[in-house]
Amino acid sequence: MKIGDILTQVKEGSLTVDEAERILRKESYEEMGFAKLDTGRKARTGFAEVVYCRSKADDFLLQIYERLYEQNGEVFGTRATEHQYELLRAHFPGIVYDPVSGILKIDPETPRTLSGRVAVCTAGTADIGVAEEAAQTAEYFGTYVERIYDIGVSGMHRLFSKVESLEQANCIVAVAGMEGALPSVLGGLTSRPIIAVPTSVGYGANFHGLSALLTMINSCANGIAVVNIDNGYGAGYMATQINRLALGAGFTE
Repeated sequence: MKIGDILTQVKEGSLTVDEAERILRKESYEEMGFAKLDTGRKARTGFAEVVYCRSKADDFLLQIYERLYEQNGEVFGTRATEHQYELLRAHFPGIVYDPVSGILKIDPETPRTLSGRVAVCTAGTADIGVAEEAAQTAEYFGTYVERIYDIGVSGMHRLFSKVESLEQANCIVAVAGMEGALPSVLGGLTSRPIIAVPTSVGYGANFHGLSALLTMINSCANGIAVVNIDNGYGAGYMATQINRLALGAGFTE
């Protein structure tokens, strides 16, 4: 139950103050022993809790998915493996796994409405896994996403043909490995805020994404913010926040 619904019921007299307090205390988080599910996160922030799947024990992951699905009717997980997909598919036949991004999700019965516009771009095809994590995160949270892949600086003409489309977005996510130059170029060509995502794609001196990260942090172009190496989820989340604000929706749905 959303906090606004609880307060409305208290105001109307259909719920006592004591009952409301009991609900709010119960819904702040749910104790599972090995985990404390943040069941009140969506009411506080507008975003439900997401599961980071990697390194979780099979039984723990299964119980978390069961509890979240029971409460929300949907679950979104990142960095999942094929093994984890097979494990959960036995219990949730409708679960969807994307091996490219590692997203493991159970969609709601009613398809969500996608609004606004965010552009997710990559410098190369090898960056698509991280880009898809960003794109699918944004879509899960209700954002319309346009994918513009393989427009890196080694073939600038590919990017120039997409500038008009990029200007229609409320936010741009730029995913790049190697030297990480794409966000800087986009920052000089568009008026939109850019979330730069360095990837670990590259040869030895790339240092598993460190060179791309440093390039993006040191960019002389304006309007660029940088998330951690390979952090597509963080970029998709932040892009959705910007998109919601651009739509005048704030942190509500």
